[in-house]
Amino acid sequence: MPMREFASLPAGWKPAPDSLSGRVVVIVGASGGLGRASALAATRAGATAVLLGRKVARLEKVYDEVAALGLATPAIYPLDLAGATPRDYADLAETIERECGRLDGIVHAAAHFTELQPMLGINPEEWMRSLHVNLSAPFLLTQACAPLLQRAADASVVFVLDDPARMGRAHWGGYGVAKHALTGLCSILHEEWENTSVRVQALLPAPMRTTLRRAAYYGENTQALPSPDTTAQVVVYLLGADAVCMRGHVLDLRAA
Repeated sequence: MPMREFASLPAGWKPAPDSLSGRVVVIVGASGGLGRASALAATRAGATAVLLGRKVARLEKVYDEVAALGLATPAIYPLDLAGATPRDYADLAETIERECGRLDGIVHAAAHFTELQPMLGINPEEWMRSLHVNLSAPFLLTQACAPLLQRAADASVVFVLDDPARMGRAHWGGYGVAKHALTGLCSILHEEWENTSVRVQALLPAPMRTTLRRAAYYGENTQALPSPDTTAQVVVYLLGADAVCMRGHVLDLRAA
């Protein structure tokens, strides 16, 4: 069946300390707000986090924070999604298999957004970069890692969406188009993998204190918004076995 409509987090759910024990998860965009928080939360739940991002110095900072937990040692994998090729993603999958021996989840938390602007005023290179990072990269990375994911008894791919009503409005440009298309990608992939061990799930966060939010919402006091930590706990839920019932759902946190 196609991707289902919105669902809510089960009332009273709290992450168990070992809910991701033994699992290996790739956090795409690990140096960003939600990515960093997800890496820390997944590690606290017992996972080994592979930190994927563009800027090595920022990845190293997150690495130090995760390592300081004294739990599973994370790994750093620098990769610029804007310029990555299918061969680069294949190399990533091969490295994970060689170094970790397994893969149980992917969190697509990376995003590229510069500013709100009229569609026809967008620089063509910026348009292509936005579509590539926000849409093509999640597909290509998932495709390359699919054989590893399918070996796991229970694996999860988590795509992060944005408010669908806003994404169809003026000035959201390539980012809005990519997020619309990402919803379709989730639906198609879910239907194709519905009877496999790999769950396709999507997350629609509530407003968070992130760099992207600050760039998109002029005049808003972004510092007054919650940190991404609460949303990261929901990422842990979607990565774990408790969320089997959420296969094919969009978990909507906007009313939480």
